[in-house]
Amino acid sequence: MASEELAQKLQRRLQLEESGAAAEGEEVAKGEEVVAGGDGERSCLTASADAELSAKLCRRQDINEGAAQPRRAAVFNPYTEFKEFSRRQIKDMERMFRLYDSGRDGYIDLMELKLMMEKLGAPQTHLGLKNMIKEVDEDFDGKLSFREFLLIFHKAAAGELEEDSGLLTLAKLSEIDVSIEGVKGAKNFFEAKVQALSSASKFEAEIKAEQDERKREEEERKHRRAAFRELKSAFTQ
Repeated sequence: MASEELAQKLQRRLQLEESGAAAEGEEVAKGEEVVAGGDGERSCLTASADAELSAKLCRRQDINEGAAQPRRAAVFNPYTEFKEFSRRQIKDMERMFRLYDSGRDGYIDLMELKLMMEKLGAPQTHLGLKNMIKEVDEDFDGKLSFREFLLIFHKAAAGELEEDSGLLTLAKLSEIDVSIEGVKGAKNFFEAKVQALSSASKFEAEIKAEQDERKREEEERKHRRAAFRELKSAFTQ
């Protein structure tokens, strides 16, 4: 088999796996497939190499040689994607996420989730924790990203979680108010439109309030500095 054809097949398989389209439990053929030849040919598989790792190495080589373009990760903006929540709610969720992300890697893994549920007073079994993660684990990596963490509250607010769900327990015990239904939960288009406009106005009001708060704090700092200078000059005279 030609090396380029093999490399293309490996790349297609990697893309399917990364998008979650590859079926679980798919058997990976084992054995030595060494492809050699003239100009441009290379070895992509060895007897001990894992197929996925080989595909990644091949793709990296293609990128380095200019034969492929690197994928650009989409930028996640919680304020635009989860419009049903206010800025304050999202900030509260972010603080809670960071509190339990003890590894500081941007994820809450199973052990960190275990600690969170214990701190909230609702300890879960190992299987229960795995099921909690699985319910919102969109990329199947076995841990919670911040976006997936927000999905918990999104599903709770929209009434999409079962009553006995560990995620619903987490949302209820977090002390973050998510009782307001999102735009998707409105009964009709008119209600959804009004709710969307109200949400946008509230969002702008919160930004203005934050800006006013920063201005007020800056003014207070200026006054304190001025008072300190006056006091200092009085002692130096």
